[in-house]
Amino acid sequence: MRLMLGRIDEFADEAREQLESIHRDRESAYTTSREIVQAASATIKAVHRGEFDEAGGQVARTRELYERMMAAVHASPEIGYSGFVGDAAREYAEAAQVLALIADDDLPGPADIGVDSADWLNGLGDTVGELRRHVLDLIRRDEVDEAEKYLEMMDEIYQTIMSFDYPESVTKGLRRRSDQARGAVERTRGDLTNALRQSRLEKRMRQLEEALGEGE
Repeated sequence: MRLMLGRIDEFADEAREQLESIHRDRESAYTTSREIVQAASATIKAVHRGEFDEAGGQVARTRELYERMMAAVHASPEIGYSGFVGDAAREYAEAAQVLALIADDDLPGPADIGVDSADWLNGLGDTVGELRRHVLDLIRRDEVDEAEKYLEMMDEIYQTIMSFDYPESVTKGLRRRSDQARGAVERTRGDLTNALRQSRLEKRMRQLEEALGEGE
């Protein structure tokens, strides 16, 4: 029996060394993924405050962290590209997209930010929710015309992502984000319609007050 298992210790040592390496890479990737999520969140918060320089610095840090995470994943592909890795990639993509769109820059593509197409699309789907938040902020500031521009962006994004009719295993859950985007677009359109009606009503009342004042 011992002869048959003669190299078991050698094989076990090799397996232990390999698994230990994978474990180290996984722990590194996981820790970095959490930093990515935090940096992406800080980017979006800065964008909504109108602090675009701060947001630009944060998104640059997010990219550095993303590249560090992916280096660990490439070193140990056994970690996989779903789960926390995919979540972090999507958060990074969303942060870069939100910054570009609200700062009136060109939308970055997958190659521009270094993510795969599915993560880019899912990030774009999540971006719709942040654009809705921006629209509501504009409505509160009575910048209804500007808000209309962002509603059009939201709708175009929704129309784009819903056109990808592939299995969920390929798109990484894009259908669910497409459904969420549709709901956000519909609610935002209703909010903006009400704001436009209110704005027009207030304008007519001011015109009437001015006309009555001139007639006195």
